Amino acid sequence: MKCLIIAAGMGTRFSQEYDSKPLIPVLGKPLIERVICSVMEAEISDFYIVTGYNGEKVRKFLGSIARSYQINITHIINEEWEKGNGLSVFKAEDMLDGNFILLMSDHLFDSSILNSLKNEKLSNSEIMLAVDSNLNNPLIDIEDVTKVETSNNKIVNIGKDLKSYDCFDTGIFLCSPAIFQALRESITRRDDTSLSGGVKRLAEKGSARTFDIGNRFWIDVDDTNALKKAENVLSKNR
Repeated sequence: MKCLIIAAGMGTRFSQEYDSKPLIPVLGKPLIERVICSVMEAEISDFYIVTGYNGEKVRKFLGSIARSYQINITHIINEEWEKGNGLSVFKAEDMLDGNFILLMSDHLFDSSILNSLKNEKLSNSEIMLAVDSNLNNPLIDIEDVTKVETSNNKIVNIGKDLKSYDCFDTGIFLCSPAIFQALRESITRRDDTSLSGGVKRLAEKGSARTFDIGNRFWIDVDDTNALKKAENVLSKNR
């Protein structure tokens, strides 16, 4: 199975300290390297990585990672990285013709989530989002996290500003190529370049399912506070 990782953004909350968010060290190891290692633990070694802001630096690092770990990394460049992250996903349309894993370069997680998710059955019109139903998860930034409203294990609505929700978006997806058409519709009909926009289109069709991660670890490393939380958890599990 192939894995698409989005690593195109600037990371404005870190911009005064770091010039590349994917390369921010977490206990000495860059964020994106930690994500790649978790994917490898799930026995996936074929990577497609979308870069944008300061992309040359990130791609150079990824080249060294590919050699060190003996994995395949295909680079996809998003010159429009300042737009929504859905556009970064859309850039991969011509390279992914089967089901694939979709991840964010700044979301750390327990590799067992992928081990379970990758074996889920998915029709060619569906996607599946790994969600966290623990609304009291201390690792969550409630102001920034993408919230999800579900019914019968299907997404009803998704967004950061939802008032009614029952779980959180972990940024870990199992996708069929249907995500690309959904993003195309979201971009052209609604001028919405976010990934959530594409997910909403599939939710409207009843084609966006959920997978509950239970109590397994994940965190969106989006600011210095989250970075400290991530390092604290990882240091305890060494």
